[in-house]
Amino acid sequence: MAIRFPAPLKPGDRVGVTSPSMGVRQVEHGRLARAVAAVRDRGYDVVIGACMEGTSHVSAPAMARAAELTAMLTDESIRAVVPPRGGETAIDLLPLLDWDAIAAAEPTWFVGFSDISTLLTPLTLRTGIATLHSNNLLNAPYRALRRGLTWLDIVAMPAGSSFGQSSPDMESAVVRQDGQARRQLSLDRAGDGAWVRLDGGGAVDVSGRLIGGCIETVRHLAGTPYGDVARFRRDQASRGLIIYVEAAGDDAYAICRSLHGMRLAGFFAEAKAVIVGRTVAPDSDTLTQKEAVLDALGSLGVPIIADVGCGHVPPYLPIVNGALGHLQVSAGLASLTQSLS
Repeated sequence: MAIRFPAPLKPGDRVGVTSPSMGVRQVEHGRLARAVAAVRDRGYDVVIGACMEGTSHVSAPAMARAAELTAMLTDESIRAVVPPRGGETAIDLLPLLDWDAIAAAEPTWFVGFSDISTLLTPLTLRTGIATLHSNNLLNAPYRALRRGLTWLDIVAMPAGSSFGQSSPDMESAVVRQDGQARRQLSLDRAGDGAWVRLDGGGAVDVSGRLIGGCIETVRHLAGTPYGDVARFRRDQASRGLIIYVEAAGDDAYAICRSLHGMRLAGFFAEAKAVIVGRTVAPDSDTLTQKEAVLDALGSLGVPIIADVGCGHVPPYLPIVNGALGHLQVSAGLASLTQSLS
């Protein structure tokens, strides 16, 4: 199965906003308006769907949410779909989405994280369409992160582009488009230091297709037809996989159990490396978050790189599911380069 990358957005293109999980509360309408304005300032037309209600844990009945998301992902005039936020139960959409229609349509960028991982990861695994694990619309760092790459930068990149992101201590990122244009960017410092290798090994230099998501949501997909990483791995045998995970808020005991279960279900089988997002999720009485990862995944025998800002903690580094990743860690260097090819 070849990875298909959506066409780059250009001024005048439409961006769809729908809530496949939780909607937008009344008190957040001003925040939503500012986020939409930021997207429009890039020259895009924003279309807001009907499934946006924020008074419950879901924005609308499951059938309505699935129909609206399917419609946006298959509408040739909509080039990106960005939910306002995550939520809790996007998993109820999985059997209701029209997977055949989505697979047959021209690929559309689907952006988000947290509970949206429940949809992004299966979309790439089942159809080969690249998806973008990045901040949702309401928590986009349009002001908090003054420099660096956001989803708005990624979705405008031509096929064949590559971009690099580094440990915050390095404060650098490089973008290459079609092997030609090159520009240097900086990342704001965020969190408490550099990316670290948890498993105690030395230098790392591995490549593979990227796939992963939020632990609390994708753990429920492992071992199901919607989380069949093993099949994806077989399809990408010549490339191998780099798997990334990040904890939203579960304590270390829960994360440890979840990662053990995902490993037993084959989620990490034959991964060439594992990337673990920086988290503010709590430690447990006798177990830290990093110890939980090692307890569950240390037996894999592959590099485990932690404190990467690709989850619920700024700088919200985007990761493209399906992109070819090149992970390098050595003395004075920690970086992930992603190629849209």
